[in-house]
Amino acid sequence: MYPNSEVSPVDRFFDLLQASLAAGTLAKLVLGKYHGEEPDLQRLTVRPLALRGEPHLSFVSTYRTRDVTKNHPLDDGLALLRGLAGPAFGHVHLLTTDEDVQLLFSRKGKPGLVRRPAQHARAAGAAAHDREKHRFLALDRPFLRALGVTDAQGQLVPAMSRKWKQINKFVEVLDHAFDDSTLARREGPVRVLDFGAGKGYLTFAVHDYLSHTRGRAADVHGIELRQDMVQLCEGAARRLGLAGLHFHQGDVGSVQPAPVDVMIALHACDTATDHALHHGVVAGASVILSAPCCHKQIRPQMKSPSLLQPMLQHGIHLGQQAEMVTDSLRALLLEAHGYATQVFEFVSLEHTSKNKMILAVKRPGVSPSRAEALRAQIREIKAFYGIAEHCLETLLDAPAPQASPSAAVPA
Repeated sequence: MYPNSEVSPVDRFFDLLQASLAAGTLAKLVLGKYHGEEPDLQRLTVRPLALRGEPHLSFVSTYRTRDVTKNHPLDDGLALLRGLAGPAFGHVHLLTTDEDVQLLFSRKGKPGLVRRPAQHARAAGAAAHDREKHRFLALDRPFLRALGVTDAQGQLVPAMSRKWKQINKFVEVLDHAFDDSTLARREGPVRVLDFGAGKGYLTFAVHDYLSHTRGRAADVHGIELRQDMVQLCEGAARRLGLAGLHFHQGDVGSVQPAPVDVMIALHACDTATDHALHHGVVAGASVILSAPCCHKQIRPQMKSPSLLQPMLQHGIHLGQQAEMVTDSLRALLLEAHGYATQVFEFVSLEHTSKNKMILAVKRPGVSPSRAEALRAQIREIKAFYGIAEHCLETLLDAPAPQASPSAAVPA
């Protein structure tokens, strides 16, 4: 298709982009590794749409605390993308129904192109506003059958429809975080620790996403207290022949610090969340995903300021306030230790009406002035509510244990 070897990877990429637009196979573009001048901009997602019968491109800029959407006529949007690829974004990921194409720029700005067949079905008719929701996993993946999500014919078990949505949503969050971190361009196995793995739905999904969708070697360990769950998951992993996926009995206290790329801790009760976050920071995790489930440490300490006492006299409001304060302090502490952090509502994993997730992506570093400003905010919040101690802060301020270069998981 490209007889002239002098055709640059950038030109080849945009030829493929225009071909996918013409054929109606484009699902979306994701631009990551932002190094421009806009503060707090994390990534740009571009999708095709039709406005008044004319083709357009919808640009969604994701900032730390908000999304901004702008629609551009097709030619204007393509010209804008060419100007952003490289100078502003070091990673451009084209997803179509036929293939995945990645345009990667080195630190010196040298472009490279990676093409591979699409690993999961994408919705047709991407130009329509109401197209079918894209799924990051296909129902034919063998682990879904082994865990009872699909039946022997590869069809979704109706009772598992909610779980299926939850799994895909989690992988979607991980996919964006992966592109936003250094992991997308780093070589070698991706090391993952999943605390509280349960029946292993997400642990298996993460391994499948890394090894099957991303084509990366994966070293994934699920940690779970219940021995019957460990045996169930380990048995399924061995029957499926999944290299690099293992399950162990234990909790966050039974795992010694060792280098980790992705740390997951969903529904770690109370200060177990703090211990898991601390473990991720000490282990140098590039991505941390945590979903806390209760906030017992802060609530008894909180002294309601006089202005708020009429509101916080109600137990439900006090509980909500304790939750907000606890997780806000966690996010600020992670930022002070070099992570770009988001706190957002995630779909329920335990059949509850609300579910919060803390997502932290490692950055090259935080300036001393920025770190001190964040710590000042933490002190002010604690003083306002009369909080004497936050577990994560205490753990992070203690001398850090030395991480072993080898993986340290329970036997």
